Amino acid sequence: MSGTKDRDPRDIDTLLAVMRDLRDPVTGCPWDLKQGFDTIAPYTVEEAYEVADAIARRDLDELRQELGDLLLQVVYHAQMAEELGRFGFADVVEAITRKMVRRHPHVFGSDAERAMPPPKGFWEAAKAKERAEHGTAPRGVLDGVPVALSALTRAVKLQAKAARVGFDWPSSDEVLTKIAEECRELRDAAREHDADAHTVEEYGDLLFAMANLARHLGIDPEAALRGANGKFERRFRHIETELEARGRTPAQSDLAEMDDLWNDAKARERA
Repeated sequence: MSGTKDRDPRDIDTLLAVMRDLRDPVTGCPWDLKQGFDTIAPYTVEEAYEVADAIARRDLDELRQELGDLLLQVVYHAQMAEELGRFGFADVVEAITRKMVRRHPHVFGSDAERAMPPPKGFWEAAKAKERAEHGTAPRGVLDGVPVALSALTRAVKLQAKAARVGFDWPSSDEVLTKIAEECRELRDAAREHDADAHTVEEYGDLLFAMANLARHLGIDPEAALRGANGKFERRFRHIETELEARGRTPAQSDLAEMDDLWNDAKARERA
């Protein structure tokens, strides 16, 4: 253990050794020793989002760091599984390597397979075949969409599965009509009930319809919302900066002034 820190930090075996040391029952880190799959899973999801955030900001230096954090999550789960005698990191690597080779016969297959272009939907077809062979085929059309996905992403995936069997609007025009309908229903519910269960339900219906529109338009709704969040942050920082130059804070301003500064930020971005 004492020599772990002296090993090559670019070698994956060194990272695996670090994790073993952290989980050592006698000399390991007390916090790491308390963790299990359930407590680490939220960190795994968070790290995946931080990777996506670095990509969205085109920050490759940050991406390098965040990919390392995400890799640590894989190592962490594999170490805990190894402690239970179930599988280790090498088994994880083997599983994904075999899967990628198996699902890409047009790259790794026979001469005849490589000569053919990949058929449409080949990845989903391969997944379905593997599940059938292992007795894990979904019982319903919507089975197999992870509950832990973000709600927007999961909505898109559920809609895409339903669309494969013909349950879908013909075009985005019908989806836009549905969105207008959902907006009216939400407005009516909010007028009558504020934030009661019915209003929450109608709001959810509107978000679901918006996710459907994103799918029809080929837009990643998570990426679109991250972009909108970033735009809001930039423009509001402009408001703060301009107000600071005037010797005031947003709390000391009013909506009219801040709205003028917001429009100024928009004009600068579009110039």
